[in-house]
Amino acid sequence: MTYDVIVIGSGPGGYVAAIRAAQLGYKTAVVEKESLGGVCLNWGCIPTKALLKSAQVMEYLQHAQEYGINVNGFSHDFPAVVKRSRGVADKMSKGIQFLMKKNKIDTIMGFGKLNAKKQVEVMGADGKTTTY
Repeated sequence: MTYDVIVIGSGPGGYVAAIRAAQLGYKTAVVEKESLGGVCLNWGCIPTKALLKSAQVMEYLQHAQEYGINVNGFSHDFPAVVKRSRGVADKMSKGIQFLMKKNKIDTIMGFGKLNAKKQVEVMGADGKTTTY
């Protein structure tokens, strides 16, 4: 398969660039080594914000009485907090998958790099390299 544009990485800059290229009529692909959305969406910013939101809710409960609200018997369930955080990230990653399909952008899973011939080499999980 040949492409007009290949974007390496599907983080906040990558997936937006790929969508714009596709909207402009270029045959486009995105190379991603793990999950669509990159580190920020899957492991950094978004899951961290989801964890912080759970901590904020716990803080609200601890100080609810200051607002005239009595809350008895609450506790935290850390595995459920982490599960919620992962769920938020997964839902957003699926949203990016939807945008890739909607804009007819191919997703190539693997580690991408440019070679000396200005081509993109992608090493898949099986260790095989494909050149685009």
